[in-house]
Amino acid sequence: MSLKNTIKLLRFPFSFFLMPVFLLALSQAKLINWKGTILSFLILHLFIYPASNGYNSFMDKDEGSIGGLKHPPKPTQQLFYGSLILDSTGLLLSFLISPVFSVCVLLYILASRAYSYKGIRLKKYPYLGFLTVVIFQGGFSYLMAYIAVTHIEISHIITTELVALIACSTLIAGVYPLTQVYQHEEDIKHGDITISYKLGFRGTFIFSAIQFIITNILFFIYFNSAQKLNNFIILQLFFIPVAIYFVSWIVKVWNNPCKADFEHTMKMNLTASVCMNGCFIILSILNHFL
Repeated sequence: MSLKNTIKLLRFPFSFFLMPVFLLALSQAKLINWKGTILSFLILHLFIYPASNGYNSFMDKDEGSIGGLKHPPKPTQQLFYGSLILDSTGLLLSFLISPVFSVCVLLYILASRAYSYKGIRLKKYPYLGFLTVVIFQGGFSYLMAYIAVTHIEISHIITTELVALIACSTLIAGVYPLTQVYQHEEDIKHGDITISYKLGFRGTFIFSAIQFIITNILFFIYFNSAQKLNNFIILQLFFIPVAIYFVSWIVKVWNNPCKADFEHTMKMNLTASVCMNGCFIILSILNHFL
């Protein structure tokens, strides 16, 4: 049972929610190194991201719902060692891609640990914790993926790619507060004051809506600069179901704050992830195979 609970708390399926950033980088790469692409995809989604989930669960010892789990089991020491093994394995495998990618993976691990570790606990600071997640799950993850997929040097990343990096961060800036909106009581119990708690229920949705609008503007600038406006049009088509669900959820929360709950959050995450992953897979096919 202990092993089963450990695997459950590593939340491997949750990597699906973090996949759009990698797939965007893949879709926009000018040349693809397939060894680096496949290996980095496995490293991030099967080792690094689950290890981060596990370590966070071990430190938090949540009794309420967390991302992907409505009723999380109690973590054990096995979860702590499991997260270390996954991180160590992912870091070692990253050297097969490049030293630069390895440094990026190490920095991601350190940021993730600093976010959750009781001695530092960036999570308890609403703005610093928010910026850490936005940077590392957004633009930094895009940078990691782009380096692995293309083997390009960081110094060669041109201005248009910097716009894509920023767009990824503003996208996460919109999504991240929504993942906290149902956890206010649980977070306060741990002494964590999140950005969503600071904003309140309605403020969280207004803030996220603004971030999504900024993200869309940045994607227009990016695709226009890259002379890929057809990619932007396709992106808009996939945004439609996300926008419809988001607006309908806002209306529900406006009338009844209790609707800012686990079920609606997970449906929002799933809708957005399915649409964005599907969009960037199609863009990858169009840009590299057709």
